[in-house]
Amino acid sequence: MPDYPQTHRQKSKPPRTGIFHRALVREFAGMGVPVFAILLGIVVLSQLIRLLGESVSGALAVDGVLALLGFSALNYLPVLLSISLFMSVLLTLTRSYRDSEMVVWFCSGIGLTRWIRPVLWYALPVAGVIALLSLVLSPWALTKAEEFKRRLDSRDDVAAATPGAFRESKHDGRVYFIENVEAGKNRVGNIFVQSVQHGKIGIMVAKQGLQETAPNGDRFLVLLNGTRYEGAPGQRDFRIVEFERYAMRIEAVEAKQGVIPLQSLSTLHLLRNRSSWNMAELEWRLGLPLSALILALLAIPLSFVNPRAGRSLNLVMALVIYMLYNNMISVTNAWVGQGKIGPVMGLVGIHALMFALMLLLFYRRLSVFSLRRLVR
Repeated sequence: MPDYPQTHRQKSKPPRTGIFHRALVREFAGMGVPVFAILLGIVVLSQLIRLLGESVSGALAVDGVLALLGFSALNYLPVLLSISLFMSVLLTLTRSYRDSEMVVWFCSGIGLTRWIRPVLWYALPVAGVIALLSLVLSPWALTKAEEFKRRLDSRDDVAAATPGAFRESKHDGRVYFIENVEAGKNRVGNIFVQSVQHGKIGIMVAKQGLQETAPNGDRFLVLLNGTRYEGAPGQRDFRIVEFERYAMRIEAVEAKQGVIPLQSLSTLHLLRNRSSWNMAELEWRLGLPLSALILALLAIPLSFVNPRAGRSLNLVMALVIYMLYNNMISVTNAWVGQGKIGPVMGLVGIHALMFALMLLLFYRRLSVFSLRRLVR
C-alpha cells in the first residue's frame, strides 16, 4: 500500500505578542507625551500668571518668580502624570476601536484581557515615577518653596527693591525707587526716597549711592551728591538741602516662622508622627500611584466605542468616573483626618471599590463579546 503524506490540521496561532506589546507601548507613549506636555503647559501658564500678579502687587519679588514656578510645577507633576497615563491609554484604545483595528486584533486571537500586559508594561514605570514624586520630590519641592518665600520676606528694603519699580518699606513708611543696580559692586544709581519725619514729608534724590555695613552689623544706604526736599509745596517752611553724603539706616527684617503645611512634611516624618491628619496626607501620597495603575487598567474596558450610542460617550463616561474617583479619594482623606475612619480603611476601601468596578466592566465587556460570537 503506497505511503501518502499525512496532512495535519494546524490550529491558527495568535501573532507574536512581543511585537504586539512593543508597538502598543510605543503608541501609548506617543499619545502620552503630547497630552502631558499640554497639561504641563496649562499648569505652568496658570501658575505664572498667579505669581506675576503677586509680583506686581508687591507680595513677591520678581527674582523669585521663576524659582517658585519650578517648585510649583514639580508639585503638580504626580497628578499630571496620572491624568496623562489614563488619557493616553484611553485615547489610544478608543482610536483602535474607531479605526476597526480592534476587530483585526480580536480576529487574530488577541482578546480583551491580552491588553492588560502591555498596558502594565507602560503603566508600571510611570506609576513608579509618580510614587517617587509624591513620596519624595513633591514634599521636598514644597519645603524649598516655603524656605525660599521666607528668605525673600526676610530681605531688607534695599535688597528687596526692584530696579525700575517703586517699593514701600516694611517698617518706617519709606518709599524707594532705584533705577539700576551694579551687580557685584554694591552700588545703586538714580535713587528716589520719600519718608515722613516729624510730620513733614521729605524727598531725597541722588544720582548714585552705596550700601555700607557698620562694625556693629547695622546696614546703611548712603546717598552721594544728592538733594533733600522737605515740607509741603507752597508753604514758607519748605526747604531744599544739598548734601554730599547722607546715610539712612536699613532696618533688618526678621524671618517669619509660619505654620508648616502638611504637604511639605517628608514621608518619613509622617510615618514617625502618626496623627490623623498625617495619616491622611500619607494616604494621599500612596494613593496617587495606586489610582494611576487602576485608572490605566480601567481605560481598557472604558475605551469601547459603540457607533450607535455615539463616538464620544465612552470619553464622557471615563471623565465622569475619573472625577468621581478623585473626589472620593479627597473625601476619604478628609474622613481619615477627622478620625471618622481608619487610615487602612481609607487607603484600601476606595481603591478596592474602583478595582471591583474595573473587574465588573471587564466582565461585562467580555460577556458582550462572547454573546456576539454565539449569535454569529
